[in-house]
Amino acid sequence: MVNYLPILIFIIVGGLLGIVAQGIGHVFGPKRPSVAKNSAYECGFPALGNARKPFDVRFYVVAILFIIFDLETAFLVPWAVAFRRLGWFGMGAMGAFLGLLVVGFVYEWKKGALEWK
Repeated sequence: MVNYLPILIFIIVGGLLGIVAQGIGHVFGPKRPSVAKNSAYECGFPALGNARKPFDVRFYVVAILFIIFDLETAFLVPWAVAFRRLGWFGMGAMGAFLGLLVVGFVYEWKKGALEWK
């Protein structure tokens, strides 16, 4: 357990430093409220209605597709680093992985999930 003491000290000091810095900013920071500062910020425009209005499902589909294809990149980097050691098995496994992603992408494309009508 003694080996973990520096890590524990580092976590405690970092946490305290973050709390103290925010406290100093809160205590000594300027407080000049105005109508503009207290209003809801929505892309630089005034609020356009109720914030509880449901979003179109296409926003969520595009977000999920972005996450899926972003994760693809996260898997490609370690594969590329270890490419020579993996050999043909690694090449086939990554080919199958990319093939599945391409099939999913084509499916979403054909269903019209990427079009804003």
